[in-house]
Amino acid sequence: MRIFINGKEIAPREGETVLDICRRSGNQVPSMCFVPRAEHKPSCMVCMVKDEDSGQMIPSCSTFPSDGMRIDTVSDEVISTRKLAVELLLSDHRADCEAPCTMVCPSGLDVGEILYRYDKGDLAAASDLIFYAFPDPKSACEGCKAPCEKVCRRGTVDAHVAIREIIKEVVEAASTATAELLPPTQRASNSAFNSRLGVFSPQEKIDLKRTVTTKSACLHCACLSRDDCRLREIATELKIKAPRFGVSSLQPFKAAKRLTGRLIFEPAKCIRCGLCVYNTEDGFTFKRRGFAMQVIIPEKSYSHVSDDIASLCPTGALSLEH
Repeated sequence: MRIFINGKEIAPREGETVLDICRRSGNQVPSMCFVPRAEHKPSCMVCMVKDEDSGQMIPSCSTFPSDGMRIDTVSDEVISTRKLAVELLLSDHRADCEAPCTMVCPSGLDVGEILYRYDKGDLAAASDLIFYAFPDPKSACEGCKAPCEKVCRRGTVDAHVAIREIIKEVVEAASTATAELLPPTQRASNSAFNSRLGVFSPQEKIDLKRTVTTKSACLHCACLSRDDCRLREIATELKIKAPRFGVSSLQPFKAAKRLTGRLIFEPAKCIRCGLCVYNTEDGFTFKRRGFAMQVIIPEKSYSHVSDDIASLCPTGALSLEH
């Protein structure tokens, strides 16, 4: 048997799908609902390629080759189809990749991570981030007009987080003779896609004010999986700046469930790819059908899942707390 991918003849190997053949031959095709050696069913349509003989777009992750098949993976039509699929997935994904406070800091300070460490009581890690960014930490934020506080999402609930006061507190509590400073996690480039939560509903504001009672009052908007999110990576590659369809998800922000000691499930970030459903036994399941379908997990099934399932999730809906 032989097939042609972008005009190049390739001999398929036994058991390979079109996606396998594409990737083996150096033709990179993205996918969201497919992970090697994991059970899956085609749902995301991000791996679409074109069968040039029939003129049809086909999901490469579940299509097996036939003799003489001619596959197109790079035309404008194919890329446009994938982009539409990703934009539809993004409409189901209600989340901030990066914390707004971090994104606007003129000094490049990872404000969101500092607040996260502060609320964890890890002042050493919080101070290291400040000391690394400022040669003279005591002068941190001097003269700054605090755009971080202006974009703080907590400010739309009741009052913004007192970010400058917290930074001052951390600096004063830290030893000026810190140990060897390690650089903070590399921040995403400005070209990286950043999803947005959208506006909080009146009920969400009431619930957030009642339930989010961290020491700093921070909502901790940034996604824990922002540095290894396949959805973000593919959206960036496709040069998507903002989802064409906005955010239609009605899943509430911060309605997170702790399934194990570290494993967190955030339904608002779920794109319903099904990987967690197909690869757990008596764990995750689908609820309803069509546009109303949700991925859920009954509380009695929390003990049936392990931290390993987070590695299959393409969006950060399943993540490990650090």
